[in-house]
Amino acid sequence: MHKLIFHFTKHVKEHLSRVAALCVCDLTPAQCDVNCCCDPDCSSMDFSVFSACSVPIVTGDSQFCSQKAAIYSLNFTANPPQRIFKLVDQINPSIFCIHITNYKPALFFINPEEPDENNFDKLMETSEGFSLNSESELSFTTQLDTPDTAKYKYGVHLQTSDSFLRFPSPLTSSLCTDDNPAAFLVNQAVKCTRRINLEQCEEIEALSMAYYSSPKILRVPGLRAKAEIPITVHSILIQSLNKTLTQLEDTVMLNQTLVEAGDVKICTNVVLEVKYSLTYTSAGEITQAGLSLLLGTVSQAVVPLEQKFEIHFIQQNTKPVLLSGNPGYVVGLPLVAGFQPQKGSGIIQTMNRYGQFTVLRSTVEQDCLAVEGIRTPVLFGYDMQSGCKLRLPQAITCQLAVKKVKNLLKGQGFPDYVAPFGNSQAQDVLDWIPVHFITQASHMKDSCQLPVALFIEVKWTKYGSLLNPQAKIVNVTASLISSPFPETDSGNERTVLISTAVTFVDASAPAKAGFRARPTINARLPFNFFFPFV
Repeated sequence: MHKLIFHFTKHVKEHLSRVAALCVCDLTPAQCDVNCCCDPDCSSMDFSVFSACSVPIVTGDSQFCSQKAAIYSLNFTANPPQRIFKLVDQINPSIFCIHITNYKPALFFINPEEPDENNFDKLMETSEGFSLNSESELSFTTQLDTPDTAKYKYGVHLQTSDSFLRFPSPLTSSLCTDDNPAAFLVNQAVKCTRRINLEQCEEIEALSMAYYSSPKILRVPGLRAKAEIPITVHSILIQSLNKTLTQLEDTVMLNQTLVEAGDVKICTNVVLEVKYSLTYTSAGEITQAGLSLLLGTVSQAVVPLEQKFEIHFIQQNTKPVLLSGNPGYVVGLPLVAGFQPQKGSGIIQTMNRYGQFTVLRSTVEQDCLAVEGIRTPVLFGYDMQSGCKLRLPQAITCQLAVKKVKNLLKGQGFPDYVAPFGNSQAQDVLDWIPVHFITQASHMKDSCQLPVALFIEVKWTKYGSLLNPQAKIVNVTASLISSPFPETDSGNERTVLISTAVTFVDASAPAKAGFRARPTINARLPFNFFFPFV
């Protein structure tokens, strides 16, 4: 992810270093505040009786791309307990940030001009006027205008107690970028490489188990008090140099260790795979965070190191969606479909897999108004046809009838994409097949066109081995057929026949028999092989 950085001419270094002197919990002058680890009035004796730091981290202006952060903590293992102070660089995950600035007044609020008898008329012209509300109306308006930030929304970065949950990913190259934040409801599975010095493996944080299990995720963004969700380690697999796997019974904390065996150096307990499993509620709150790790032994032969990272979100008290095939579609199971709310986001699907791609359902009455909202799922391999009669009153206009018929044919949520396989993941948007929507109308000019039929053609092919071919969808076309608005019958109403049809077309190319080429011997003899005979 590239950042859009605002450049100016002068870097305000004193603004970044000033964070060490900031202390928001210092409320009483010339007196030590309880549990305020940044209070300059507190002595080492005061720190020894603190139970925790009320403000563990102090930062400056959050709009800078890189800023200093003062981190305060207590070392209870020392006797007496001591305060620990660190000044670290913090990276802003936002794509909009300030890198350099030379306009210092922009960092502070401008003092408003006070009205007097000389400038009162000028201020009245620039303002939009005044309005007086009662106290109840004012509080109610304030509550409506206040944005609801106490919940996670799609794509929002997952916040932790110190910054955000890091999810290493390859950006401009295959190398791992550790400052990539994990986003809410964005399932990801990536691979990236990391160039390491094997002799310094014990000092690299990205190779340690604690780097991924120690962060505490905030239940909702912005709230830290009593709202931190620890990451629980569910399983640990150990991989040896010969690729054998062993599962540990205890999920204890393991640190990477450099071991020397003669001239060979290896590093054990190195993180190779990380799998996050986050449980959330419908209100946008994180309730549980699980972690599964694959630790391995690394030698000089496997450097640079490849790591795998996955993150999945599971809604609380819901059952997982069943697959329509693994990987290819199975005849008789529903098509996997969904829509993309915005460009760059994943595919959104309904939890009811029989309601992701539906068509109009026929009934005995054949009355379109009676079957409105009653749909039947599109099942793979099953050609379908349905229809009904729509009776339109004489007073209804063509534009209103067009809107009504389109809702009948397409339903409430007509999908934009169809999964190529029965087990396609929603985050792999580029693999999904877009639904090509075509509108066909008659050539009569100056006439209102009323949709009367929806034809859906699904092309699929056999994919993979000849012994076990898998059904893969390669194209989906939806054609909306329109005709001129019908004239009034002998009575006071019009009768229109509405129909839908689904056709599956096998677009597989015939398999061609092939033979392997005969092996050839490509060997060269030494130039003196026949010496001394030749």
